[in-house]
Amino acid sequence: MIELQNIKKSFDHGRSFVVSDVSLRVERGQLLGLIGESGSGKTTTLKMINRLEELSSGTILVKNENILLQSPVDLRRSIGYVFQGIGLFPHQTVLNNVAAVPLLLDWDRSLTRLRCEEILEMVGLPIKDFGDRYPSQLSGGQQQRVGVARALAAKQEVLLMDEPFGALDPITRADLQDEFKRIQRNLNLTVIMVTHDMTEALFMADQIAVMKDGEILQIGSPKELLNRPDHDYVKKLIEIPRAKAIRLEELMDSK
Repeated sequence: MIELQNIKKSFDHGRSFVVSDVSLRVERGQLLGLIGESGSGKTTTLKMINRLEELSSGTILVKNENILLQSPVDLRRSIGYVFQGIGLFPHQTVLNNVAAVPLLLDWDRSLTRLRCEEILEMVGLPIKDFGDRYPSQLSGGQQQRVGVARALAAKQEVLLMDEPFGALDPITRADLQDEFKRIQRNLNLTVIMVTHDMTEALFMADQIAVMKDGEILQIGSPKELLNRPDHDYVKKLIEIPRAKAIRLEELMDSK
């Protein structure tokens, strides 16, 4: 569904690379967690998939089509995109925010309305209660839900997510993670999610790709990374949630 073949990105005409020879494949219906520290190249990698950043070299296929053979505008309209800053239109209602892409694609207005009702219900924001509200009238978690709904409104099969839950409080974050995973499975979405949180990646992802200094160090299932980390940096990332779990057990057992 999504395939990256030896992609590279340089901002200084090849003197240095923020993404260097990255290859990976995400099958239909999978969620890939792309994890790494700040500056590892993960967000740049994500942006190259929908041409918010252009490739320096390599090939990206989405649904078996080379992205460079599509116009950037058409490509972006076919791929959902959710990011931490949410990016809702502040002077438009929730309904109009969610309807934006279908209307750009010349959907019939009645069909657009029905789709908005369906997807807002799916993310727990019924249109009768939230459709006429503005972003400023919503909590941070509700705004993020609208962002997810907008990314799915035009029935996109591919979704890119850049730290989508990072700015939320822990309870809202956990609830929305669970809600999104349910939606992703029900709709059979193919997702790449950038995160710096290994616990989030372990709980949500089918496959995890660990990046550092523009390169993929290891790709595997959560179980594979937990049991067989094959790089010191991957071992350090895995030890963070493991150490927290041990500490919690110690606290629960302490008198």
